[in-house]
Amino acid sequence: MMQPSPCISSEAEEEISRHPCYSEEAHRFYARMHIPVAPACNIQCNYCNRKFDCVNESRPGVVSEVLTPEQAERKVKGVAAQLMQLSVVGVAGPGDPLANPEQTFDTFARVKEHVPDVSLCLSTNGLTLYRHIDEIMELGIRHVTITINAIDADVGQEIYPWVFDEGVRYEGRAAAELLISRQLLGLELLAKQGVLVKVNSIMIPGVNDHHLPAVSKRVKELGATLHNVTPLIIAPGSQYELDGRKAPRPKELHNLQELLGRDGMKVMRHCRQCRADAIGLLGQDRNQDFPLEAMEADPVINEEARALFQGELDAKIRERVKAKQARRLQENAPKIRVAVATRGGDKVNQHFGHATEFLVYDTDGADVQLLGVRKIQAYCQGKADCNGDKAATLQEIISILSDCRILLCSGIGDGPRASLNKTGVLPLVRKGGIQEAILESVKYSSYFENINISKG
Repeated sequence: MMQPSPCISSEAEEEISRHPCYSEEAHRFYARMHIPVAPACNIQCNYCNRKFDCVNESRPGVVSEVLTPEQAERKVKGVAAQLMQLSVVGVAGPGDPLANPEQTFDTFARVKEHVPDVSLCLSTNGLTLYRHIDEIMELGIRHVTITINAIDADVGQEIYPWVFDEGVRYEGRAAAELLISRQLLGLELLAKQGVLVKVNSIMIPGVNDHHLPAVSKRVKELGATLHNVTPLIIAPGSQYELDGRKAPRPKELHNLQELLGRDGMKVMRHCRQCRADAIGLLGQDRNQDFPLEAMEADPVINEEARALFQGELDAKIRERVKAKQARRLQENAPKIRVAVATRGGDKVNQHFGHATEFLVYDTDGADVQLLGVRKIQAYCQGKADCNGDKAATLQEIISILSDCRILLCSGIGDGPRASLNKTGVLPLVRKGGIQEAILESVKYSSYFENINISKG
């Protein structure tokens, strides 16, 4: 389990206990809702090419439809009436919320009035953040995410070709210098007001991978609560795709996260790089289950039922935390690395062939620690038979899981099973809770006792 950073007070820990992005435990039980009301953006990133109508893509900046504040109010009320574990409502795009301030703050005001038990969350590139501190405080927005990919303009100019502010277009180094100065100013101002700030950084091999420890150190000094480093996702048609850039390997990302964590910053490891219209648990996007046209004009929200349900979730989280504290990882105990195929809900509930990501854990047979999320291309592309000739895809998956010793999934074909076995990864078909399945699996087989722990 991630240990609290020394910079996070007990009061702050309590405040983030229901936020699935800030709390690893909360993401297993609590749901978030992103409202796509902010289409315009005031900067250009070399990895980005936003599309508004691509329901099969899962990355930031992608939505099925952009809503008006009135439509957003209706949809949030409809979701809150049905999804009792909804605890956070955020605006994260598909552009930049603060490049669309009227729509963004109108939406937040409506949510605050009609669904007062949810936390409000804002994600921004930070260019104009310093201008909106008062509005953020007045609305009670307690969680703000700023994407900061560099604190050195020489690095930043390789990421941002231009920024646009107050009618002026800045390019190259001047653009990066302006953006970075505004991001750091906004972070400092929010932290001084007691707002919990999460910094997102995208790991871009050959551009900022070597620079991110300096970023983490600086944002921690300025008061950031959490640092979330995610792998580069190259949008189709983006400059980075044209340049032939590649995403970092999972081990590279893991090593960087470990390095940042050793410096005292709390590091997020369970991010799913969600769409700007995502609804539900992390890793279980249910936006398509809540179409706007199906929402009642004025749905009834049972606040008492929501409070009772979430109180039960709080109790479960406290029990899990207490149990983990009682069986902390022994310092020199051998560890085994386990990959889990899941659709979310803290369950082993995904077939190997249909998985587009794996959660990766370390365990000593008594405790379970989440290391991160590894994205993959699904082995099966809609066909019932997962034993076909998909050698290249399978080899890529095996490469990504090469440091794991056990793979848990709800089903797997004979071909992938044999290939994984040959490379030292033991596939096991399990269902149910992830932690319980991991602990049961390593005790079930002598594989754990006889393992050569030097691998990985």
